[in-house]
This record gives sequence, C-alpha cells and structure tokens, in this order.
Amino acid sequence: MAGCQIKIEILIYAISKLMLVGITGQIGSGKSEVARIFANHGAFVISADKIGKDVVEKKPAILHELAKSFGNQIFTKSGRLQRKKLASIAFSSETNKKKLNKIVHPVLLKELSRQIRIATEIYSIVIVDAALLIDWGLQKKMDYTILVHASQNIRIARLGKLGYSSTEAMKRIKSQLMFSDLKKGSNIVIFNNKSLAALEVQVKKILQKLC
Repeated sequence: MAGCQIKIEILIYAISKLMLVGITGQIGSGKSEVARIFANHGAFVISADKIGKDVVEKKPAILHELAKSFGNQIFTKSGRLQRKKLASIAFSSETNKKKLNKIVHPVLLKELSRQIRIATEIYSIVIVDAALLIDWGLQKKMDYTILVHASQNIRIARLGKLGYSSTEAMKRIKSQLMFSDLKKGSNIVIFNNKSLAALEVQVKKILQKLC
C-alpha cells in the first residue's frame, strides 16, 4: 500500500479516529523518554508528573495541607517547597506516602481528566505519560497502554545520575507496583535496557503498528 511509505509524522495526522495511549513504567524505566519520542513524531503528550508539580506548587491550599501533614521542614526559609525533602519524608513509610497521595491525587486527577478531555478534541494521538496510570485504573480508558521496563540495576544507575542514593532509589522502586502487576494492565511492553537509538527503533515500530 502507498500509505506504508508515508512518513510516520504524516501518518499520525492522517488517522481518522482519535487514539488515546497511556505510557507507564517504574521510576527510571525511561517512560518519559518514550513519550518524548512520540511527541517528536507528532503525538500530543500530557505529563501527569508535570501536572503533579503544578498542583503542588501553584495551589496554596495544597501547600497548606502538606505543611500540616509533614511540617514546615519541607519548606526553605523563604517559603519555597523543597520537593526532594518532601519526597524523602513521603517515601519513608507507607503511611506517609498515603498521606501525600490523599492530599495531591484528587486535584491532580481532576486536572489530568480536564487536559485529556481538551486534548482529545484537538489531536489524533494523545499520550498520557503517568507512572501511576494503572494504580489509578486509567488504563481502562486508554485504547492502548504501553509499559516501559528496564532492569533494576539500570534503573538504579539512572536514578543515581539524577542525584538519588541507592537507598533512596530502592525506596522509590519498592513503593511502586511490580513489573508483573503493571504488565497485566498493559497491551505493549518496551524493554529499555539499551541505547536511546535502540529505544527509538522500538517506538517507531509501535507507531507504525498503531497507525
């Protein structure tokens, strides 16, 4: 078919039906890199992580609740939120993690739903980049859910480059759903243990199949 020769970027815009694709994976897996590759080929990406940051930093009511639950130690002397400090406390125990989620997630999910609703009226392919996609049950609303996975050693090494100690990295990893649980809620699995070039090849093949 002649369509097979059309560039992926053009092919995306030629889709007549909306496609909603979720991308998930454990911390350090490279899911946001996969989302970036999709974006480079014309897909529209909604980042749950970015929404979470905006929700926390731009809503005084949320900051007030965080101070009540975790103390003023999470703020600098000038009143700026120390995200790493908050994360360190929140991921130190299951109780603290639940406290954080109870404060942030309802507002985050409301904004995420709003952005999905708007994006799906405009774009042919909408990507939802969310580590907790399956925790929230949002994979049920996706046409496809892509799970990005990498070996634990590679994930810890990647987190080390971002300033996490091995202990901190393991706390984050253990706080998330295991690969086997994530796989049950996914349609496609990408193994991201090699180079960025190898990752891009995998994503392009998936794009061609989806289109």
